[in-house]
Amino acid sequence: MGAFTRHRGSGRVIANFSGFEADLLRNLAAQLVELLRDEQPATADDVDPLAAMFDFTGPVDEPDDPVLLRLFPTAYAEDPEAAGEFRRYTETTLREGKERTALTIISSLEDGGLPPELEDFELVIDVELDPAAAMDWLRGLNDLRLALASRLGVEEGDEEFWETLDDEDPRAAAHDIYEWLGYLQETLVSAVDD
Repeated sequence: MGAFTRHRGSGRVIANFSGFEADLLRNLAAQLVELLRDEQPATADDVDPLAAMFDFTGPVDEPDDPVLLRLFPTAYAEDPEAAGEFRRYTETTLREGKERTALTIISSLEDGGLPPELEDFELVIDVELDPAAAMDWLRGLNDLRLALASRLGVEEGDEEFWETLDDEDPRAAAHDIYEWLGYLQETLVSAVDD
């Protein structure tokens, strides 16, 4: 289960997830949304909508959380002032986009039949994505993989470390989820390109 394919009739991208898989994806996406919102600057409720469109009061400092730093890397490492200005003008919009893609994953799973509280792990969740939602899923899966990689300390060329990790080590299970997200991402790319 879980592989994406293109439906020949409708041209939409489809996947079937077990209840466990769907609930896991929803949980990961919800955690990402929570993290993205935690360090967001508070906005006033009485802001003029036109003024809000031109609000460039975003953060200028790097995020404290390593996951957020991975999702929003410093643009100009050699020039802190330029990096701060770039972050101020872009990070809020980028955060909103990443939050939207994570929420698209959640809503797609729930639209596919995932109940608010999963009790039946034998449940099959059918996800059907139009082209825009498929692209959101691609971006969202990438963000989830980056978040897990950052938390686990995954680095290029460290496959041997993960392969030799004891099955009882909790990092092994988390790395399996990281690999599974990569598999989903690969099948989604193939389905979109098909």
